[in-house]
Amino acid sequence: MNLVREAFLYQNRFNAQTIVFKIEYPVTEAAGFPYLMKDIGLLAKSGIRVVIVPGAAEYIDVVLANHKRSSAFVQGERRTVHDEIPYVEMAAFHAATRFITGLSAAHVDALIGNFVRARGRGVVNGIDMENTGSVDKIFTQALTRILDFGMVPILPCIGWSPTGKPYNVSSNEIAVAVSAALGAIKLVIVTAGGAFTANDFTAPDSVEYSEDGRILHLSPEEAALVLHMNEGGGGAPVATNQILISRKPPATIKERSLEALRLALEVSKAGVERVHIVNGWEEGVILSELFSNFGAGTMVYADEYEAIRGIRTSDIPDMLRLMEPLMQKGILRRRNAEDIQKKKDDFVVFVIDGTVHGCAALHRWGEGQAEIAALVAGPAYSERGIGRRLVRYLIEKAKRAAMRRVFVLTVSTQDWFETLGFSEAAVETLPDAKRKHYDYQRKSKIFALSLAPLRLD
Repeated sequence: MNLVREAFLYQNRFNAQTIVFKIEYPVTEAAGFPYLMKDIGLLAKSGIRVVIVPGAAEYIDVVLANHKRSSAFVQGERRTVHDEIPYVEMAAFHAATRFITGLSAAHVDALIGNFVRARGRGVVNGIDMENTGSVDKIFTQALTRILDFGMVPILPCIGWSPTGKPYNVSSNEIAVAVSAALGAIKLVIVTAGGAFTANDFTAPDSVEYSEDGRILHLSPEEAALVLHMNEGGGGAPVATNQILISRKPPATIKERSLEALRLALEVSKAGVERVHIVNGWEEGVILSELFSNFGAGTMVYADEYEAIRGIRTSDIPDMLRLMEPLMQKGILRRRNAEDIQKKKDDFVVFVIDGTVHGCAALHRWGEGQAEIAALVAGPAYSERGIGRRLVRYLIEKAKRAAMRRVFVLTVSTQDWFETLGFSEAAVETLPDAKRKHYDYQRKSKIFALSLAPLRLD
């Protein structure tokens, strides 16, 4: 009965949210693959917006070998030469088609499409990478339309330049980019590696294990330590901002698991707060991981509060520096140092390595309502989800203060707030104290979010 309650709780939480699945190619050859697709299809039919990124590295090697070819790797990255790209495309779309077949059996519509714009990697260590590329842009509007129709988009490891030139792009890189672009609440990495257990992996003392010895969850710092402790390297632990995505198929099960952990760190760095690594050979692992408290895999969670804190007087010049371009454009209301100092307790900042890269405020107006205001993220870090993390932090702060509703006034970001669950509201719904200060000439749109009781993961 408790498991059923947990399942309903999480299903309600995930409804209409986006979950990205990065699934390694060997898993598609497992006997249980049809059941995996049935479970993912069930998620799609229950209202969760599902996106699939298939891995294809191993099958690319097979197709190239069948044509008496093989890839060279430069710093772990496949070099795709011009006359090999047709074989890479063949392998990539074959791998993606397996998911179409599996979802069709589950009576779920899916679509393979050109959702990735790519650019060439150019020259690496003096070697022309030719048709090896990187993600330049994810076409989120097209993906959103497909998701709105209840379909599952599938992104093969091919991207195209604006002129139509095909590039081989790492499925790991695509998984990071599409998770960030769509604001996914989770990435699930379905690996052909084994589980992270006490018997197979060394971990720091702070790590929590299940009764069967599985690592339950890791912070980014703990995940970096696990990588350091199990890769046999000396020196300092791996820094989370220095993780590289390898594109060469791992040689062993343990290497494959560590590769999944590297990907989890990349996605956490991109602003996705929950990344789950599950063993693709285990039947029912997806539903067990997502709909029970203890799961069936290992979760890497980005602690959104670790870099968010109340402001200090010394932060105010940096905050104004971030705000100034938006104040000049009229997107933010103009403030000065004295204005911020007067409401110092309302503001929070997002700090990376001691430097302010974002800020926001939560102003209480009475009647159980609070306003999220002065939200800004530095342009160099905007793709890391700082704005979203600040908003979620303030929402939780409002819940703890027993607020029943939060609202924002905006002239340009209404679509973005809608992705966070806010809905447009009328001026009359504002608390009296705020309504008296509403600028009818500015004509800001009002978006509000009703607050449910605080519930932890």
